[in-house]
Amino acid sequence: MNIVCTFCGSVCDDGIYEEGKVKRLCKLGSSKFSIENKQRLKAPLVDGKEVSYEEAIEKAAEILVNAKRPLLYGWASTANEAIRLGVILAEKLGGIYDQCASVCHAPGVLAVIEEGLPGGTLGSIKNRAETIVFWGANPMEAHPRHGVRYSISAKGILVKDRKHRKVIVVDVRKTKTAKVADMFVQINPGSDFAIFTALRSILNGNENAVPSEVGGVKKEQLIELANILKNTKYGAILYGLGVSQSRGRDRNVEAAIKLVQLLNRFTRWVIWPMRGHYNVVGAGEIPAWEAGYQYAIDFSRGYPRFFPNEFSAVEVLKRGDCDAALVVASDPAAHFPAAAVKHLKKIPVIQIDPYINMTSLLAKIIIPSAIYGLEAEGSAYRMDGVVLRLKKVVDSPYWTDEDILELLLKRVEELKR
Repeated sequence: MNIVCTFCGSVCDDGIYEEGKVKRLCKLGSSKFSIENKQRLKAPLVDGKEVSYEEAIEKAAEILVNAKRPLLYGWASTANEAIRLGVILAEKLGGIYDQCASVCHAPGVLAVIEEGLPGGTLGSIKNRAETIVFWGANPMEAHPRHGVRYSISAKGILVKDRKHRKVIVVDVRKTKTAKVADMFVQINPGSDFAIFTALRSILNGNENAVPSEVGGVKKEQLIELANILKNTKYGAILYGLGVSQSRGRDRNVEAAIKLVQLLNRFTRWVIWPMRGHYNVVGAGEIPAWEAGYQYAIDFSRGYPRFFPNEFSAVEVLKRGDCDAALVVASDPAAHFPAAAVKHLKKIPVIQIDPYINMTSLLAKIIIPSAIYGLEAEGSAYRMDGVVLRLKKVVDSPYWTDEDILELLLKRVEELKR
């Protein structure tokens, strides 16, 4: 049976599942579909005791309804149908909706609000892009099949193979991706904004305004890079956390978008982020068309408010500004700063996840769920915004995130009457 991989943002849709074995997917994707060795709960837990799904959901509803300001966080590794219910639930509770992008690609979201996004699908990049620039991204390790399917060595309609495509890597270190690139530009940490600006100056004909060295890159190499970008028929800049999480953050991404806008005066270029979790795009798109914003959304006044510096999960937890948390398809205890996790330990935490993780150790209620793309069907956004259908391959005793949240929402509405 053909399957869609639910590991990284590439969401490869050419996998094959036969008799418990997976073919074509990378090692990362294959590991997710190999469920034999995964540590999974047999039933939901409330204070360490096994209970039914109905009882666990009832207890969770009571906690959320009695909370003055609950935080609903995660969502990047679940289906669109579940995310939609999560946004509605946050609104009904007058709580805060936040998702994983608030600690990774959120600066890119802010940049797009300011500048727009001259983007394109992975299909257009595969078929048309003569030049691909990976800036602060390392797909050979983070998205192992991206290069084969969409970029580095992908066989497209107009760009036939690797011989006809130039790959450039801009990074602070020589990554695995840089080793297979045609050109590697090593920059100093935190110098992305300066280099984007220097490239724009060169393209605008102001070479004299550029010093002999910018961010560890000699002027001659910057001029060479600018000429390559300008003379490409179709190109793509694919940026990673090296851009959005280094000094400058959203200003870095703004500068990158402005560079692409300038390049489009001469030729055709697109820019797109290399997203991590398989449906982190959906975790932003769903609330965007439900509430108008992608993350850090506060519903406490009865309408959605967006303020990243105040309503993102990390900031809320650091201030101790929530008294309960619902964590769906995420592990904040393993990734958040210690100050945020310290408050998370003080409040009742409800976790919905297929697997046991660090957050499970401090959760009051743990509700195990089915794995989308294997045990449950739904839909997810690929990193380029294309929606793909996730299939159910095997039967499972676990409820889906959508089923759990649907009953949870129903009980919350009943308790609030």
